[in-house]
Amino acid sequence: MDYQTESQEKLVKQNSSTPKKVNGVSIDNLPDLLTVAEVADLLRVSKLTIKRWGKRGKLPAIRINARGDRRYRKEAVLWLLGIQTE
Repeated sequence: MDYQTESQEKLVKQNSSTPKKVNGVSIDNLPDLLTVAEVADLLRVSKLTIKRWGKRGKLPAIRINARGDRRYRKEAVLWLLGIQTE
């Protein structure tokens, strides 16, 4: 086995054992529904940008309670990041 193959195998082993992180946040620990602030922090954009994306249909929001607070599905946020969920 050559050096390149060994280093590739080590990298694969490391990646499979460590949880995926986005901007320092573990994807496995995210709740199913995220707040505007959580999504903004994760995507590193402003809260207003998240609300605008919701209005334009880029990131559909779920309205909860009488105030109409927004929540976003974890799968939709990860899709924006290019991460496929299992």
